[in-house]
This record gives sequence, structure tokens and C-alpha cells, in this order.
Amino acid sequence: MVIQNIILVTGASSGFGKITASLLVQQGHIVYGTSRKESNDTTDGIKMLKMDVTDFCSIQQVVNQIIAEQGHIDVLINNAGIGISGALELATEDEISQQINTNFLGIAKVCSAVLPYMRKERKGKIINISSIAGMIAVPFQGFYSASKFAVEGYSEALAAEVYPFGIRVCLVEPGDFRTSFTANRNISNKTLADNDYKETFVRIMKIIEKEENEGASPKLLGYKICKLISKKNPPFRTLVGPTGQVLFAKLKNWLPNKLSHYIIKKFYQI
Repeated sequence: MVIQNIILVTGASSGFGKITASLLVQQGHIVYGTSRKESNDTTDGIKMLKMDVTDFCSIQQVVNQIIAEQGHIDVLINNAGIGISGALELATEDEISQQINTNFLGIAKVCSAVLPYMRKERKGKIINISSIAGMIAVPFQGFYSASKFAVEGYSEALAAEVYPFGIRVCLVEPGDFRTSFTANRNISNKTLADNDYKETFVRIMKIIEKEENEGASPKLLGYKICKLISKKNPPFRTLVGPTGQVLFAKLKNWLPNKLSHYIIKKFYQI
């Protein structure tokens, strides 16, 4: 028997967020999903709300609405994120701030809005969607990787801080999956126009997109998250995705740096 939870999923209009939210509704949970744009899609039973994770006032309005309607939030799934590809050297201030503000600071802001209510209840689960790219830096995805590395460190510290309140924090680290993230990724025009970077950038992006398009089904990640929610003491870290990527991520810290760097350069044909 599944215990009904009140669940908030950010970035629930597509990809991981939508599939996960739909699976949770099917299990009998009350699920609120958010997206940056207004959504009237109620086909999956998800209660969609408009929210910008970079705007604390927007976040607070949504959290206040859920608390007014339900009285508490049992589970927070921080899934909202964006991808911008390009050379680190050529990244604009706007591109950098978009990546960091959405992928990292967005998570921190949503947690800060929800945590007071979880502390009051002395229970709750926070599931932060990181990435294998938050463990293994990906060329031409540098600020995306940096934002996910930041999520990793933030989540480790948060897990220790809120443990005494009965709140559990989990990291989910997906590898390559077949989602709309690939098509929605922003590409740096400055990198495409640069004679030194262009050839390598185009080649590596073809490899990245091929791996994503041939990646795992996003339902796999959705089911993993459902299992985390059902467990009283879920694991802190969950790697999920193609076998080779998961294995390399697990072994990376045990491999000599020279070898791991060689494997990355060989894979991306650098």
C-alpha cells in the first residue's frame, strides 16, 4: 500500500519532470508540477502551476498556495534545469548566469522556501536531480557541469544539516536519456563562429547528441525516484543511466587522474 504524499516537482512540463510526476500520480500521490510558462495540461492529473525557480517571490507564491490547499509538502523533487553548450572562454555573462541561477541557485531557493514547512512537520524528502556531468566534467558543457557539481556539494551539506529534523536529502545522477533536453539545449553562437573552437565543438556536440538520442528511457529514472520516495531511509546517491556511463562514474574516483582524463579525451575524440 502506497502512503499518499503531497509532492512538488519543478520543471514538470516535459522530460524527467513530467514522466516522474505522471508516475507519482498513478501511484495515488497528490502532485504539483511547475513550469516557467502557464500550463493548462491536466491530462495526467498533475496540478500544474507557473513558477520561475530563479525568482524567490514566484517560488514563495507556489509554496504558499500548496500549503494553503494541503497544509504540508512531503516531498520536493528539484528537477528544473537548462543546458547551454559552448566554450567556457567564450560564454557570455547571460549564459553563465542562466546556467548557475537555474540549475543550482534555483534548487537552493526552492529548498529554502519548502524547508520551514518540512522542519515544522519533522519529516520530508528532498530529491535533487544532479547529473553524471556533476561528477565527470563534460567538454563544451562546462558551466552545466559546474552547476551540477555545485548541486552535489550543496546537497551533501544540506543532508547533514536537516538530518536531525527527520528530513532526508537524495541526489539522483542521470546519465544520457532520451528526452526533449537535447532539442531544447542552447548552442553558443560565439563558439560556432570561432575558428579555433568550431571544428572540435561541432564534433563533440554530435557525439553528445548521439549518446543522448540513444540513451535510456526516462521512465527508468521516474521509477527510480518513485522507489526513493517509498523508502523510509533512501540512499543519498542514485546513479542511473546507460551501464557504461554509470560504471565509469562509479570508478572515476578510483582511477588515476591521467587515466580518467585519457578516457574522456578518447571518448570525445579530442
